[in-house]
Amino acid sequence: MQKENTFFNPEIHKDFRINKRSLDTFGLQSLAYSFIKEGEFYEQEVGNFLLDWLNAKDHIIVQTSGSTSKPKEIKIYKQQMINSARATGAFFKLEPGTTALLCLPTAYIAGKMMLVRAMILGWKIDLVPPKTNPLDTLYKQYDFCAMIPLQLDNSINRLHLVKKLIVGGGVVSENLRELVQGIKTKIYETYGMTETVTHIAARRINPKKKKDKKEAGFFKALPNISLSIDQRNCLVIKAPQLNDETIVTNDVVELKTYKKFLWKGRYDNVINSGGIKLYPEEIETKLQLLIDERFFITSLPDNALGNRVVLVVEGDYDLTIKETLEKAIRHLEILSKYEIPKEIYFLPQFVETDTGKIQRNKTLELIHR
Repeated sequence: MQKENTFFNPEIHKDFRINKRSLDTFGLQSLAYSFIKEGEFYEQEVGNFLLDWLNAKDHIIVQTSGSTSKPKEIKIYKQQMINSARATGAFFKLEPGTTALLCLPTAYIAGKMMLVRAMILGWKIDLVPPKTNPLDTLYKQYDFCAMIPLQLDNSINRLHLVKKLIVGGGVVSENLRELVQGIKTKIYETYGMTETVTHIAARRINPKKKKDKKEAGFFKALPNISLSIDQRNCLVIKAPQLNDETIVTNDVVELKTYKKFLWKGRYDNVINSGGIKLYPEEIETKLQLLIDERFFITSLPDNALGNRVVLVVEGDYDLTIKETLEKAIRHLEILSKYEIPKEIYFLPQFVETDTGKIQRNKTLELIHR
């Protein structure tokens, strides 16, 4: 385990700018206090993190999103965050002077890391409220930005304002992938978690070259990270600069090399139906061709099969819509007979985490109420 130091001396790159202001450590502290006292809520969150970053402790406490388990607080060392920032800069070729937009909440690791990258790598970063359409009132072009899928979906018509964009915090749907094809912005879907100090791998989702299109499904690891799989075919991550321990995930993958993998789904979501292992995320990708609303695939106990595949759609129940959807699914050739949902349920609203991710188990409980 890494030993805690009694003092942390923060690195502030000479080219760093925040909202066009060049600030040293003391200037950043003054800005942080100003945000906390007089700023909007998102600015108060920024101020709180900046004070955490600039204090003498060598670590910060971060809350996980809670999408796959109960939210919890974990300790992340500031040196690990610096290492992550440098890996991102190298992977995406982001030099000092890069213009960046922060449109994510800094209550979570993704937003915090945008600030750390700017301070460590010497970026010129601007702050905007973390709303669903962050580019709507902007006219300035940026070199780099990070968004969640919902923000990307609402920013399609203004993506010319961003040269490179990373998308995380949720799976990018097939429909969204189709929408961004042909767009000049280089868009990357990221893979990571709070424990790995945000992303440890990324894949381009709108490639132009034929060679890149063949590799489009595979995530490529950032520098100083090696990958393997366990007996469940779940991803194992060795990232000594980001975490002192080897991280064993519950993500089932197809491993191509120690640097590349294809994500298949969550091990804890796998459905064993009549002895056949089915990955809900793979079925969902196929059904995205038919369903515009939010939905997910899960299972319910079945006397004959053990578990039967069911589809849960967000929306009000309508018999005609249900029958039309059932017919369309039966005729969808890319679905195997095992993947066809045995039942379809409609729920007015899904249960979400604070960051907008669907909580499948809690949502499923609503069906039986």
